[in-house]
Amino acid sequence: MLTPRPSFTLSPDQQAVVDYAINGGAHLFLTGRAGTGKTTVTRAILQRLGPQAAVVAPTGVAAMNAGGQTLHSFFRLPPRLITPGDIRRLRNARTVKALTTLVIDEISMVRSDMMQAVDFSLRLNRDSAEPFGGVRIILVGDLAQLPPIAQGEEGAFLEDTYGGPFFFHAPAFRDAGFTMVELTEVHRQADPEFVEVLNAVRDGELTPDLAEILNARVTGRIGLEASGTHVVLTPTNQAASSINQARLEGLRGEPRGFSGKVEGEFDPRLFPTDDPLVLKVGARVMMIRNDPGGRYVNGSIGEVVGFSSDGVKVHVNDQFVTIEPVSWERIRYAADGQSSKLKRETIGSYVQYPLRLAWAMTIHKAQGLTLDKVYLDVSRRLFAHGQAYVALSRARTLEGLELSRPLQPSDIITDQRLFDVKAFCDPAPLGIGG
Repeated sequence: MLTPRPSFTLSPDQQAVVDYAINGGAHLFLTGRAGTGKTTVTRAILQRLGPQAAVVAPTGVAAMNAGGQTLHSFFRLPPRLITPGDIRRLRNARTVKALTTLVIDEISMVRSDMMQAVDFSLRLNRDSAEPFGGVRIILVGDLAQLPPIAQGEEGAFLEDTYGGPFFFHAPAFRDAGFTMVELTEVHRQADPEFVEVLNAVRDGELTPDLAEILNARVTGRIGLEASGTHVVLTPTNQAASSINQARLEGLRGEPRGFSGKVEGEFDPRLFPTDDPLVLKVGARVMMIRNDPGGRYVNGSIGEVVGFSSDGVKVHVNDQFVTIEPVSWERIRYAADGQSSKLKRETIGSYVQYPLRLAWAMTIHKAQGLTLDKVYLDVSRRLFAHGQAYVALSRARTLEGLELSRPLQPSDIITDQRLFDVKAFCDPAPLGIGG
């Protein structure tokens, strides 16, 4: 998602944020509602910073999409509740000492214990008493979307120890002095009424009048039926898989299976698509990588029209395109012995066609996508903070949105503590962000 690319088209407000991130000295929390361009801005920041910066993320999938490492692997932390006793001197201390800027993507998923551990580890391994060991921290994410996972005894511990599970509950965050920059110009949706509805869902303040606008999109169709015209978003993997398999089996012709190729270290749980990837002529697929030639982007929907020795032939964006296998890489940061700067080492790769069946997908996997036609399956109750907002904000327009039933107040799950972050941050300078 955040791998640096050669060029970016930035709006004036986005360019102002990039310039501030490069030239400003403060720790930065870059946030914004869905569709405001956080990914685009962060890519541009990383490109400008070059080998001065490392990018990490809380999960393997997020780290791979960001072109970096997981927080756990970079800091050698255990996959459980982290306590001060888990912080030790690292064998890759030279890498940590070469670091000048650390970008943490999907920060909404980072718990308070992890945030505190990052501060402790950087101080210890850089032999510095400064916050985060003197490393500048740039945090990126929307707290209204993916939440941290903190349940049972772990959740109670975080409440007792830090006052809550979010990254900003950690004393390290409050003591360091972060400037909050919020992107406010929505680029995904152009309809002010739809943007107003989405903002109300995000803030947990959906009024009856706004709910009426949203619930006018209820069609009564079931998910399998709606998948003929729309991408069905559902809370569970099981429901999405069931629709995709039913649609695939309903197509004539023989299925074609494609197995990916793994080299080095690459956990199968990180595979970006099914393996084997089973397709038929007529299958609806989603592109899961950007085309260097600009013919499609990650999230473009197409239809398989044939197979050849060159690859899978897909009709997408009114063009017939031959899709070839691409490589996803897992990387690790190391210190360059000659320049004392960071370098990225590839420790594993996975080669496969950048395609995924796209009659249905989970709300989680739709994160970051823009879709022309979305059917939100709420036959089951939405069960997590931010799910309704993430799902609804994938749609480009109200006209392209369908609901399986009217949304109820119980479907709009928002942890009101997410708005507390502003109390722990300094405001951005005038003219930067919102």
